[in-house]
Amino acid sequence: MFSIGVDIGGTFTDFTVHDRRTGRLFVEKCLTTPREPERAVLNGLEALARRIPGLEAQSERVNHATTLVTNAILERKGARVALLTTEGFRDVIEQRLEFRYDVYDLFIRFPDPVVPRQLRFGIEERVYADGDVLTPLNEAQLLEVVAELKRLDIEAVAVCYLHAYRNPVHERRTAELLVEHLPGVPVSLSHAVNPEPREYERSSTTVLDAYVKPVVSAYLERLSGELAQRGIRRELEIMLSNGGSTTASTARDYPIQIIESGPAAGVEAAIWTCGQIGIADALSFDMGGTTAKLCVIRDGTAGRARKFEAGRVHRFVAGSGHPVAVPVYDLVEIGAGGGSIARLDQLGLIAVGPESAGADPGPACYGQGGALPSVTDADLLLGLLDPAHFLGGQMALDVAAAEQAVREAVAEPLGISVTEAAYGIFDLVNETMAAAARLHVAEKGCDPTRLSVIAFGGAGPVHATELARKLGCPRVVFPPNAGVMSSVGLLTAPPSFERVLPLKLRAATLSVAALRQAVAPLRTAIAATLAQPEAAVTFRYVAEMWHQGQEYPIEIGFTPAEFDEALPRLLAARFAERYRELYGRPGDDTPVELAGLRVVGDLPEQRLTEVAPFAPGTARSLGTRRLYDPATKAFHDVPVIDRAALQPGEEIAGPVVVQERESGFAIRANDRLRVHASGAVFVELG
Repeated sequence: MFSIGVDIGGTFTDFTVHDRRTGRLFVEKCLTTPREPERAVLNGLEALARRIPGLEAQSERVNHATTLVTNAILERKGARVALLTTEGFRDVIEQRLEFRYDVYDLFIRFPDPVVPRQLRFGIEERVYADGDVLTPLNEAQLLEVVAELKRLDIEAVAVCYLHAYRNPVHERRTAELLVEHLPGVPVSLSHAVNPEPREYERSSTTVLDAYVKPVVSAYLERLSGELAQRGIRRELEIMLSNGGSTTASTARDYPIQIIESGPAAGVEAAIWTCGQIGIADALSFDMGGTTAKLCVIRDGTAGRARKFEAGRVHRFVAGSGHPVAVPVYDLVEIGAGGGSIARLDQLGLIAVGPESAGADPGPACYGQGGALPSVTDADLLLGLLDPAHFLGGQMALDVAAAEQAVREAVAEPLGISVTEAAYGIFDLVNETMAAAARLHVAEKGCDPTRLSVIAFGGAGPVHATELARKLGCPRVVFPPNAGVMSSVGLLTAPPSFERVLPLKLRAATLSVAALRQAVAPLRTAIAATLAQPEAAVTFRYVAEMWHQGQEYPIEIGFTPAEFDEALPRLLAARFAERYRELYGRPGDDTPVELAGLRVVGDLPEQRLTEVAPFAPGTARSLGTRRLYDPATKAFHDVPVIDRAALQPGEEIAGPVVVQERESGFAIRANDRLRVHASGAVFVELG
């Protein structure tokens, strides 16, 4: 009986297989195939099947994380979408919030709406904010618009009526007519995609959901069909942006929910690692081929946000993209990965990223036609990567190509050596990540000297110790299988789904009985989505609360056991405590309101909890490697140790290089390495 996790990244696709009978983990890594992402999935599974007899026939769960939704929005490769909205509101997605993300930029740019104005239609209907109907839906006008949509060969339709989150009667009737007169054309309804106030965010999220729906549906159908042909009959699961997972059929219905599936898998992996090694507070550091993701973990949990942006004009500038109102982990993402391209900026200084060489053509050292220097090329030239044993020797790295790329683009224009240029690239990308991490950690009210860095991803271990040194973090933890850890996170995530109940209630006068009645249909819908009886689902609740007149809620969790008559007092006490925690002062006497209630349903018994005890190998020494030491500005021969041979409890003083198939790391002379019983490696920085 096997569970499989597959994470498609910008450069590599990672795999983890868990044998439920023995607890053993098997891992694999192969290059991503951007033009046909499912091809990399199949290539990796074929490689695993050669090592694991009966893998395909005995697989009970395949959980998948993908960048497909993000890429479709970034590359403008979605469907031809029409938007139906309340008459007078068709320009909401273009007017945005009248917020300038850079007040001094006279030529500020925003992304073009994915639905041009001629494909946005105002429909006569109106619902009050309390849910009462002011103007009935004009079905005759709607049918005229539907006839126009048919003439325009529309591929998907987004419906977003004013206050439909409170009363969706008009959206539901519109959907019935669309299904009747435009059969086969997918429809996204705002009350189902994002049942919350904030007209612009709800419209943007619904439109993007419709925009990617045909793309996601076609991809999942192809992949599911290929898996079935190979004997994997169980329905494919997809990682959600909130850290849960859902079936492929649900992902087809709500594709916008999987927009951040890859980063969410990484955070899940870091949380699981913290539990395995007994650390409560950490900084999750996931560095792959195109981006680095950092997330603060406090008391064994990571914060979540209800706001995200896609398709930014300036990729890492908040406010320059399309808002997406879906639950996501609260992390910071920057354009710093192994494939990030180095160049000289307009001032003649070294700059790195956010552009990436990706998987095709990849860094210059991959030998696939890439001619621009990348972070991976710099790592190779500094001795941090072994050219003969990259991916366990399956992929040889071209040192000469890396040297040429760094020399021509950076070293010669600056009049410095190739080594100096390579270290400049390495140090700059570390400082770029450290700067983003400092801000993120400060925003969370954390002290970096109390955080351990959990390092994973193909490039994460290579850069983690220097990042931690710059931040002042005392320790770096390298979990087992660090190079493919996000795919492990896919197996630690349970099948899960959530629904939102929009509210506007005074917390002090809350009727628990009425709230229970309102929540009941959501619980039923979640159980149906998970294809389980309601009694088999583990539910939890998150109340979104604020002082009356405020705009941004504070999330307060509670359990079904706490859903009793004492709930108003419990919520008030927890809100006051959390408010003081966040803002350093108690709230004023302004009444507290419930702005919404999130109902989350999980199937925790299907998640990975235990793995086989760490079993060290026998082959230990891998010789020595010439490693650059920034302290002496020279190369030194440093011993290389096979990570698989490290013994639990063993301690080693640096300098040393630890190598494994999917990644590796180096430690300096004053650092000390210790092996945890779980197989995780702790490095205490000197």
